[in-house]
Amino acid sequence: MTQTVASGYKTDMIKSYKLPFLFILVLTFSAFRLIASPQMSDYIIFKGDTIATYNLILEQYLQRRDTAKTEKLFGLSFRNNTNGSFSFNCWRGYQAIYKIDNDSLWLVDIINCGERRTGTINKAASIEKMKEIFGDNFIGDRIYINWFSGNLNFPLSNKVLRWDGVFYTIYEKETVIDIAFGKVMSMENVDNYVDNPKAIDRKSKDKISDILFKKIKKAKWINIDSIDCSEKYLVTIGKDGKVSKVTMLGYQSADTIDKYWEIDEYNYCINTIFSALKKLEFDLIKDKGKPISEDVYIEIWFDEKKGKIENWTH
Repeated sequence: MTQTVASGYKTDMIKSYKLPFLFILVLTFSAFRLIASPQMSDYIIFKGDTIATYNLILEQYLQRRDTAKTEKLFGLSFRNNTNGSFSFNCWRGYQAIYKIDNDSLWLVDIINCGERRTGTINKAASIEKMKEIFGDNFIGDRIYINWFSGNLNFPLSNKVLRWDGVFYTIYEKETVIDIAFGKVMSMENVDNYVDNPKAIDRKSKDKISDILFKKIKKAKWINIDSIDCSEKYLVTIGKDGKVSKVTMLGYQSADTIDKYWEIDEYNYCINTIFSALKKLEFDLIKDKGKPISEDVYIEIWFDEKKGKIENWTH
């Protein structure tokens, strides 16, 4: 027997509807993670040092080329031409090396994956690859990067604040260079973490969900027989370090919410969690020296038999 709620919905039935949808979501996410292996960085030569950089500058140019060439993910035409092989850690099939010289940004090499680690770069092969893309638009043996405007960054320390699990990385201390059509406009060293003595430490993102759960657990929840808020949630910590939004991971569009929830019950779950968290204040995280917001995943489960709320995040 299912337990009916006042609105006519059935708690167990809601759970049974949601499970297939979440199962598909988890399978899709898991498949993506299998494909999305950690990727090798590009490099930038700066003041005589060759430093890893996680800015896909060459890809911005490739995306502007004709459709026949740009439809290939990250220019995969540069994979091993003899047998089509590639490294799961280098889906692009190559790495780019840039250089800051005379207040300008240059592309100086396109190399095979991991080639720099061997200590020897095949310059002839590099030039051949650049000619395939840029024709004879060389200045000496390099390409002026006049297509890129924005911030270029690279680390000053080995302390990683955030990593997307694939490529993009935010370091605690970085050099940020402002580029306008390949020309260096400004340069500064930045600290991407603001430690507020009165705020909650968030250097380790893995620990934040436990902090959130302790607050959520203390919320004034109504009887589970009425509304079951067992779900996967995303809690958004805004640029100011405060919780700005709570959403359900699997139900963020109006269509999915309407299909599986009664709106009053959905709002109750969201609002109860937000009310429990809204007074929290965290240290600030920045990217290239500018404050950013981030989503923190948390899963909670209401155990009907034990009458307890459990943290199922990990």
